Amino acid sequence: MVFDRKVLTVILKGIATYLPGITRFIQKKSGATVGTSSARYCYSVWLRHLVIAYKNGFIEYPKVVAELGPGDSLGIGLAALISGADKYYGLDVIEFANKESNMEIFDDLVELFLNRSSIPDDNEFPRLKPLLDSYEFPSYMFSDNYFETVLSKDRLDKIRALIVPVSNDVSDYISIKYIVPWDEDKVILRNSVDMIISQAVLEHVNDLDGSYIAMHKWLKPGGFMSHEIDFKCHRISANWDYHWTYSDFIWKLIVGKRKYFLNRHPYSVHINSLKNSGFKIICDIKNNTESSIKRKKLAKRFIGMSDDDLITSEVFILAVHQN
Repeated sequence: MVFDRKVLTVILKGIATYLPGITRFIQKKSGATVGTSSARYCYSVWLRHLVIAYKNGFIEYPKVVAELGPGDSLGIGLAALISGADKYYGLDVIEFANKESNMEIFDDLVELFLNRSSIPDDNEFPRLKPLLDSYEFPSYMFSDNYFETVLSKDRLDKIRALIVPVSNDVSDYISIKYIVPWDEDKVILRNSVDMIISQAVLEHVNDLDGSYIAMHKWLKPGGFMSHEIDFKCHRISANWDYHWTYSDFIWKLIVGKRKYFLNRHPYSVHINSLKNSGFKIICDIKNNTESSIKRKKLAKRFIGMSDDDLITSEVFILAVHQN
């Protein structure tokens, strides 16, 4: 077990969550995803996932999109709607999204699509994955006639009317549903979703098997899901992988009463859970980082981790629903 001043601070924060009224404040401060308050970040995330899906044969634009863990805004979902989706589900365990900022992000996203702006690359967002071969706007995915239709003033006004407050009502065929908390698979109809997306979220999900099973139920046969998963310690320690050195007792102190924290599951656990839930993996892009841990320093539950798990710091997974 390896301690530094940083993790001692995290332990104290975890213990503090047992004090009345503190848990929600700490959860809100530490759990939201700052990037989603930027329209350019949301634009970049959405188009990166879409480009890789297209490259792997998913050329039909997804009409029903579900996102796990939207974070500070519904920006990724708004990007999906602006560029052609009809229905968006945003699913979170705690209400992070700032409804008032969604309108500003929406207007900025509209401008980015109208201008067919290049996808913000790793110079602007150096930590954002997945990486692309080209960051030019993917005009090959959108015909001029398609863009004229989805970016028409009438259609954009219908989306805008649903944003503040998020009404959860259907305007003609367009709808936004922000569901907090989602705690069962029945929140979305079975076989109704074309695409499920998440960005640095699944490393926080406690019931990983249950979540993958729920996603399998939601997806239409042939539907796909696109996930970027970050296995790093998320600033808990100075070293990216030291969260695998803490005993279950220490980790319980770190987590405290928070509903949303790291689950510490390595790469192989996700892969096995996906396959057991009925998914076929189409694309698996790993980012490897040299391990900073000697195996004998690993906590008991991680002592048997594979060498591959020990160096896999991030992965992008594209998977398809199988019957």
